[in-house]
Amino acid sequence: MEKWKKILRDALHDPAELAERFQLSADELRKVGKVFPFRIPRPVLERIGSPGDPLFLQCVPDGRELTASGDLLDDPLGEVRFGKEECIVQKYPDRCLFLVSGECAMYCRFCTRKRKFRAPFRVGKKQIDEGLAYIRAHKELRDVLISGGDPFLLDDDRIEYILKGVRAAEHIRIIRIGTRTPAMLPERITVRLVRMLKKYHPLYVNVHFNHPAELTGPAIKALNRLAEAGIPLGSQTVLLKGVNDDPEVMRELMWKLLEARVKPYYIFQCDLIYGTEHFRTPLSKGIEIVKALRGWSSGMANPHFVIDLPRGGGKVPLVPDYLVKAEGRFRTYCNYCGEEYLYPDLDDTPGKD
Repeated sequence: MEKWKKILRDALHDPAELAERFQLSADELRKVGKVFPFRIPRPVLERIGSPGDPLFLQCVPDGRELTASGDLLDDPLGEVRFGKEECIVQKYPDRCLFLVSGECAMYCRFCTRKRKFRAPFRVGKKQIDEGLAYIRAHKELRDVLISGGDPFLLDDDRIEYILKGVRAAEHIRIIRIGTRTPAMLPERITVRLVRMLKKYHPLYVNVHFNHPAELTGPAIKALNRLAEAGIPLGSQTVLLKGVNDDPEVMRELMWKLLEARVKPYYIFQCDLIYGTEHFRTPLSKGIEIVKALRGWSSGMANPHFVIDLPRGGGKVPLVPDYLVKAEGRFRTYCNYCGEEYLYPDLDDTPGKD
Protein backbone atom coordinates (compact mmCIF):
# COMPACT_ATOMS: atom_id res chain seq x y z
CA MET A 1 0.00 0.00 0.00
CA GLU A 2 1.28 3.47 -0.88
CA LYS A 3 2.37 5.53 2.11
CA TRP A 4 -0.27 8.23 1.59
CA LYS A 5 -3.04 5.64 1.53
CA LYS A 6 -1.81 4.13 4.78
CA ILE A 7 -1.77 7.58 6.42
CA LEU A 8 -5.29 8.18 5.17
CA ARG A 9 -6.48 4.76 6.40
CA ASP A 10 -4.98 5.39 9.86
CA ALA A 11 -6.29 8.96 10.21
CA LEU A 12 -8.09 9.80 13.46
CA HIS A 13 -11.88 9.86 13.28
CA ASP A 14 -12.79 8.38 16.67
CA PRO A 15 -14.40 10.92 19.06
CA ALA A 16 -13.32 8.99 22.17
CA GLU A 17 -9.63 8.99 21.18
CA LEU A 18 -9.70 12.66 20.23
CA ALA A 19 -11.45 13.57 23.50
CA GLU A 20 -8.90 11.67 25.57
CA ARG A 21 -5.96 13.23 23.76
CA PHE A 22 -7.04 16.84 24.37
CA GLN A 23 -9.30 16.46 27.45
CA LEU A 24 -12.42 17.33 25.47
CA SER A 25 -16.04 16.23 25.80
CA ALA A 26 -16.50 12.98 23.88
CA ASP A 27 -20.27 13.56 23.88
CA GLU A 28 -19.86 16.95 22.21
CA LEU A 29 -17.44 15.54 19.63
CA ARG A 30 -19.89 12.74 18.82
CA LYS A 31 -22.77 15.19 18.54
CA VAL A 32 -20.90 17.45 16.12
CA GLY A 33 -19.33 14.49 14.30
CA LYS A 34 -22.73 13.02 13.47
CA VAL A 35 -23.58 16.18 11.52
CA PHE A 36 -20.13 17.24 10.33
CA PRO A 37 -17.69 14.30 10.39
CA PHE A 38 -13.98 14.80 11.02
CA ARG A 39 -10.77 13.18 9.82
CA ILE A 40 -7.30 14.16 11.04
CA PRO A 41 -4.16 12.57 9.53
CA ARG A 42 -1.88 11.51 12.37
CA PRO A 43 1.12 13.56 11.17
CA VAL A 44 -1.14 16.64 11.45
CA LEU A 45 -2.38 15.49 14.86
CA GLU A 46 1.21 15.26 16.11
CA ARG A 47 1.84 18.89 15.15
CA ILE A 48 -1.01 20.26 17.27
CA GLY A 49 0.64 21.94 20.23
CA SER A 50 -2.39 22.43 22.46
CA PRO A 51 -6.15 22.96 22.28
CA GLY A 52 -6.91 26.25 20.58
CA ASP A 53 -3.77 26.49 18.47
CA PRO A 54 -4.14 27.24 14.73
CA LEU A 55 -4.08 23.60 13.60
CA PHE A 56 -6.43 22.51 16.39
CA LEU A 57 -9.01 25.14 15.44
CA GLN A 58 -8.99 24.05 11.80
CA CYS A 59 -9.41 20.32 12.30
CA VAL A 60 -11.07 19.54 15.67
CA PRO A 61 -14.89 19.65 15.84
CA ASP A 62 -16.40 22.42 17.94
CA GLY A 63 -19.89 22.56 19.44
CA ARG A 64 -20.33 26.02 17.90
CA GLU A 65 -20.55 24.34 14.48
CA LEU A 66 -24.15 23.41 15.35
CA THR A 67 -25.07 27.02 16.18
CA ALA A 68 -27.30 28.75 13.66
CA SER A 69 -26.90 32.39 12.64
CA GLY A 70 -29.20 34.47 10.47
CA ASP A 71 -26.27 35.63 8.34
CA LEU A 72 -24.96 32.17 7.52
CA LEU A 73 -26.02 29.86 4.72
CA ASP A 74 -25.91 26.18 3.84
CA ASP A 75 -24.72 26.88 0.29
CA PRO A 76 -23.04 30.29 0.57
CA LEU A 77 -21.64 30.37 -2.97
CA GLY A 78 -24.82 29.35 -4.77
CA GLU A 79 -23.31 26.15 -6.17
CA VAL A 80 -26.69 24.42 -6.16
CA ARG A 81 -28.23 27.36 -8.02
CA PHE A 82 -25.50 27.27 -10.68
CA GLY A 83 -25.18 23.49 -10.84
CA LYS A 84 -25.37 22.10 -14.39
CA GLU A 85 -24.60 18.42 -13.97
CA GLU A 86 -24.15 16.65 -10.65
CA CYS A 87 -20.43 17.48 -10.77
CA ILE A 88 -20.44 20.76 -12.73
CA VAL A 89 -20.96 24.30 -11.45
CA GLN A 90 -20.81 27.16 -13.96
CA LYS A 91 -21.13 30.67 -12.54
CA TYR A 92 -18.89 32.46 -15.04
CA PRO A 93 -19.18 32.73 -18.83
CA ASP A 94 -15.90 31.03 -19.77
CA ARG A 95 -15.06 28.63 -16.94
CA CYS A 96 -16.57 25.95 -14.78
CA LEU A 97 -15.96 24.01 -11.58
CA PHE A 98 -15.66 20.23 -11.95
CA LEU A 99 -16.26 18.45 -8.61
CA VAL A 100 -14.61 15.05 -9.02
CA SER A 101 -14.12 13.87 -5.43
CA GLY A 102 -16.09 13.90 -2.19
CA GLU A 103 -13.14 13.17 0.09
CA CYS A 104 -10.45 15.27 1.73
CA ALA A 105 -7.36 14.26 3.67
CA MET A 106 -8.63 16.46 6.53
CA TYR A 107 -12.09 17.93 6.87
CA CYS A 108 -11.55 21.63 7.58
CA ARG A 109 -14.11 22.94 10.04
CA PHE A 110 -14.69 26.09 7.95
CA CYS A 111 -15.17 24.32 4.59
CA THR A 112 -17.27 26.12 1.98
CA ARG A 113 -18.84 22.79 1.00
CA LYS A 114 -19.55 21.77 4.57
CA ARG A 115 -23.10 20.95 3.57
CA LYS A 116 -21.68 17.92 1.80
CA PHE A 117 -20.27 16.57 5.09
CA ARG A 118 -23.84 15.74 6.13
CA ALA A 119 -24.62 13.74 2.99
CA PRO A 120 -21.30 12.48 1.62
CA PHE A 121 -20.72 13.51 -1.97
CA ARG A 122 -19.91 10.30 -3.83
CA VAL A 123 -18.55 10.62 -7.33
CA GLY A 124 -18.43 7.62 -9.63
CA LYS A 125 -17.43 7.14 -13.25
CA LYS A 126 -20.98 7.95 -14.37
CA GLN A 127 -20.89 11.43 -12.80
CA ILE A 128 -17.40 12.11 -14.13
CA ASP A 129 -18.41 11.09 -17.64
CA GLU A 130 -21.46 13.36 -17.45
CA GLY A 131 -19.17 16.20 -16.40
CA LEU A 132 -16.77 15.53 -19.26
CA ALA A 133 -19.68 15.46 -21.71
CA TYR A 134 -20.85 18.86 -20.43
CA ILE A 135 -17.37 20.33 -20.88
CA ARG A 136 -17.11 18.95 -24.44
CA ALA A 137 -20.52 20.32 -25.36
CA HIS A 138 -19.97 23.86 -24.05
CA LYS A 139 -17.59 25.54 -26.44
CA GLU A 140 -17.68 28.81 -24.52
CA LEU A 141 -15.60 27.22 -21.77
CA ARG A 142 -11.86 27.92 -21.78
CA ASP A 143 -10.88 27.08 -18.21
CA VAL A 144 -11.80 24.15 -15.96
CA LEU A 145 -11.12 24.11 -12.22
CA ILE A 146 -11.02 20.54 -10.93
CA SER A 147 -11.96 20.40 -7.26
CA GLY A 148 -14.02 18.38 -4.79
CA GLY A 149 -13.39 17.33 -1.97
CA ASP A 150 -9.81 16.95 -3.04
CA PRO A 151 -9.00 15.63 -6.53
CA PHE A 152 -5.65 14.26 -5.31
CA LEU A 153 -7.50 11.83 -3.04
CA LEU A 154 -8.29 9.89 -6.22
CA ASP A 155 -5.97 7.25 -7.61
CA ASP A 156 -3.49 8.35 -10.27
CA ASP A 157 -5.36 6.46 -12.99
CA ARG A 158 -8.66 8.18 -12.18
CA ILE A 159 -6.98 11.62 -12.12
CA GLU A 160 -5.41 10.92 -15.50
CA TYR A 161 -8.74 9.74 -16.90
CA ILE A 162 -10.23 13.11 -15.90
CA LEU A 163 -7.33 15.18 -17.19
CA LYS A 164 -7.23 13.30 -20.49
CA GLY A 165 -10.98 13.80 -20.88
CA VAL A 166 -10.83 17.53 -20.20
CA ARG A 167 -7.78 18.04 -22.41
CA ALA A 168 -9.58 16.22 -25.27
CA ALA A 169 -11.97 19.19 -25.46
CA GLU A 170 -9.97 21.43 -27.81
CA HIS A 171 -11.65 24.62 -26.62
CA ILE A 172 -10.28 24.15 -23.08
CA ARG A 173 -7.12 26.23 -22.81
CA ILE A 174 -6.35 25.98 -19.09
CA ILE A 175 -6.82 23.26 -16.48
CA ARG A 176 -6.54 24.07 -12.79
CA ILE A 177 -6.59 21.69 -9.82
CA GLY A 178 -7.47 22.80 -6.29
CA THR A 179 -5.90 20.75 -3.50
CA ARG A 180 -5.02 20.90 0.19
CA THR A 181 -2.90 17.72 0.13
CA PRO A 182 0.50 19.50 0.15
CA ALA A 183 -0.48 20.96 3.54
CA MET A 184 -2.38 18.04 5.07
CA LEU A 185 -1.15 14.94 3.23
CA PRO A 186 2.09 15.90 1.43
CA GLU A 187 2.97 12.23 0.96
CA ARG A 188 0.31 12.16 -1.75
CA ILE A 189 2.51 14.26 -4.07
CA THR A 190 4.46 11.28 -5.36
CA VAL A 191 6.98 11.10 -8.19
CA ARG A 192 4.50 8.98 -10.17
CA LEU A 193 1.67 11.48 -9.72
CA VAL A 194 3.83 14.43 -10.79
CA ARG A 195 5.21 12.57 -13.79
CA MET A 196 1.65 12.00 -14.96
CA LEU A 197 0.53 15.60 -14.33
CA LYS A 198 3.36 16.92 -16.51
CA LYS A 199 1.68 15.42 -19.56
CA TYR A 200 -1.29 17.79 -19.34
CA HIS A 201 0.23 21.28 -19.47
CA PRO A 202 -0.83 24.07 -19.32
CA LEU A 203 -1.82 22.86 -15.87
CA TYR A 204 -2.00 24.99 -12.73
CA VAL A 205 -2.33 23.82 -9.13
CA ASN A 206 -3.95 26.00 -6.47
CA VAL A 207 -2.91 24.96 -2.98
CA HIS A 208 -4.42 26.00 0.35
CA PHE A 209 -2.30 27.08 3.33
CA ASN A 210 -3.64 29.08 6.26
CA HIS A 211 -0.74 29.26 8.72
CA PRO A 212 3.07 29.17 8.58
CA ALA A 213 3.06 26.01 10.73
CA GLU A 214 1.50 24.14 7.80
CA LEU A 215 4.63 24.68 5.70
CA THR A 216 6.51 21.71 7.12
CA GLY A 217 9.52 20.00 5.54
CA PRO A 218 7.32 17.37 3.81
CA ALA A 219 4.94 20.11 2.59
CA ILE A 220 7.80 22.12 1.08
CA LYS A 221 9.18 18.96 -0.54
CA ALA A 222 5.77 18.29 -2.11
CA LEU A 223 5.51 21.87 -3.39
CA ASN A 224 9.03 21.75 -4.83
CA ARG A 225 8.21 18.50 -6.60
CA LEU A 226 5.24 20.14 -8.30
CA ALA A 227 7.20 23.29 -9.14
CA GLU A 228 10.07 21.32 -10.63
CA ALA A 229 7.55 19.66 -12.95
CA GLY A 230 6.84 23.12 -14.40
CA ILE A 231 3.47 23.43 -12.69
CA PRO A 232 2.71 27.03 -11.61
CA LEU A 233 1.51 27.10 -8.01
CA GLY A 234 -0.83 29.63 -6.44
CA SER A 235 -2.07 29.71 -2.86
CA GLN A 236 -5.49 30.47 -1.47
CA THR A 237 -5.74 31.37 2.20
CA VAL A 238 -8.90 31.79 4.27
CA LEU A 239 -8.90 34.55 6.89
CA LEU A 240 -9.81 32.81 10.15
CA LYS A 241 -10.21 34.24 13.64
CA GLY A 242 -7.61 32.80 15.99
CA VAL A 243 -5.68 31.19 13.14
CA ASN A 244 -4.21 33.91 10.95
CA ASP A 245 -6.04 37.18 11.73
CA ASP A 246 -2.75 38.85 12.57
CA PRO A 247 -0.61 40.87 10.15
CA GLU A 248 2.66 39.32 11.35
CA VAL A 249 1.34 35.77 10.98
CA MET A 250 0.01 36.50 7.51
CA ARG A 251 3.24 38.20 6.43
CA GLU A 252 5.28 35.18 7.56
CA LEU A 253 2.90 32.84 5.71
CA MET A 254 3.14 34.79 2.45
CA TRP A 255 6.92 34.89 2.56
CA LYS A 256 7.21 31.18 3.36
CA LEU A 257 4.92 30.42 0.43
CA LEU A 258 7.09 32.47 -1.93
CA GLU A 259 10.20 30.69 -0.67
CA ALA A 260 8.47 27.41 -1.53
CA ARG A 261 7.78 28.75 -5.07
CA VAL A 262 4.09 29.36 -4.46
CA LYS A 263 2.57 32.71 -5.52
CA PRO A 264 0.12 34.00 -2.89
CA TYR A 265 -3.06 34.50 -4.90
CA TYR A 266 -6.09 35.08 -2.67
CA ILE A 267 -6.88 35.79 0.94
CA PHE A 268 -10.55 34.93 1.22
CA GLN A 269 -12.92 36.41 3.73
CA CYS A 270 -14.38 33.33 5.42
CA ASP A 271 -17.51 32.37 3.50
CA LEU A 272 -20.92 32.67 5.14
CA ILE A 273 -21.09 28.97 5.99
CA TYR A 274 -23.49 27.53 8.53
CA GLY A 275 -21.74 26.86 11.85
CA THR A 276 -18.66 29.01 11.27
CA GLU A 277 -19.56 32.20 13.15
CA HIS A 278 -16.61 31.63 15.51
CA PHE A 279 -14.18 31.83 12.55
CA ARG A 280 -15.48 35.10 11.15
CA THR A 281 -13.58 38.38 11.24
CA PRO A 282 -14.82 41.87 10.33
CA LEU A 283 -13.92 43.00 6.81
CA SER A 284 -11.79 45.72 8.38
CA LYS A 285 -9.42 43.04 9.69
CA GLY A 286 -8.71 41.81 6.16
CA ILE A 287 -8.12 45.37 4.96
CA GLU A 288 -5.76 45.92 7.90
CA ILE A 289 -3.78 42.80 6.98
CA VAL A 290 -3.55 43.71 3.28
CA LYS A 291 -2.38 47.20 4.23
CA ALA A 292 0.27 45.68 6.51
CA LEU A 293 1.55 43.55 3.63
CA ARG A 294 1.78 46.29 1.01
CA GLY A 295 5.01 48.21 1.07
CA TRP A 296 6.38 46.05 3.88
CA SER A 297 6.52 42.97 1.65
CA SER A 298 7.40 42.45 -2.00
CA GLY A 299 4.49 42.79 -4.39
CA MET A 300 5.00 39.10 -5.13
CA ALA A 301 3.88 38.39 -1.55
CA ASN A 302 0.71 40.51 -1.80
CA PRO A 303 -2.40 38.44 -2.57
CA HIS A 304 -5.82 39.85 -3.40
CA PHE A 305 -8.22 40.10 -0.46
CA VAL A 306 -11.62 39.02 -1.77
CA ILE A 307 -15.16 38.28 -0.71
CA ASP A 308 -16.93 35.50 -2.57
CA LEU A 309 -20.38 37.07 -2.61
CA PRO A 310 -23.35 35.10 -1.27
CA ARG A 311 -25.60 33.05 -3.54
CA GLY A 312 -23.14 32.92 -6.40
CA GLY A 313 -22.47 36.63 -6.87
CA GLY A 314 -18.79 35.97 -7.59
CA LYS A 315 -15.56 37.36 -6.19
CA VAL A 316 -15.10 41.02 -5.28
CA PRO A 317 -11.64 42.37 -4.32
CA LEU A 318 -11.34 44.70 -1.34
CA VAL A 319 -8.39 47.10 -1.17
CA PRO A 320 -7.27 49.81 1.25
CA ASP A 321 -8.18 53.35 0.23
CA TYR A 322 -5.03 55.46 -0.14
CA LEU A 323 -6.74 58.56 -1.56
CA VAL A 324 -6.65 61.42 0.98
CA LYS A 325 -8.28 64.18 -1.09
CA ALA A 326 -8.95 65.35 -4.64
CA GLU A 327 -8.72 69.00 -5.72
CA GLY A 328 -9.24 69.74 -9.41
CA ARG A 329 -6.92 67.45 -11.30
CA PHE A 330 -4.63 66.87 -8.30
CA ARG A 331 -4.87 63.87 -6.02
CA THR A 332 -3.24 63.46 -2.62
CA TYR A 333 -2.34 59.90 -1.75
CA CYS A 334 -1.00 58.35 1.43
CA ASN A 335 1.72 55.71 1.05
CA TYR A 336 2.36 52.63 3.18
CA CYS A 337 4.37 54.72 5.70
CA GLY A 338 1.56 57.25 6.16
CA GLU A 339 3.33 59.95 4.13
CA GLU A 340 1.24 62.12 1.78
CA TYR A 341 2.18 62.74 -1.87
CA LEU A 342 0.59 64.93 -4.54
CA TYR A 343 -0.15 63.29 -7.90
CA PRO A 344 -1.18 65.30 -11.02
CA ASP A 345 -3.96 63.55 -12.93
CA LEU A 346 -4.93 64.22 -16.55
CA ASP A 347 -7.92 66.45 -17.12
CA ASP A 348 -10.64 64.16 -18.51
CA THR A 349 -13.25 66.90 -18.99
CA PRO A 350 -15.13 66.18 -22.27
CA GLY A 351 -14.00 68.42 -25.12
CA LYS A 352 -10.62 69.28 -23.61
CA ASP A 353 -7.39 68.23 -25.30
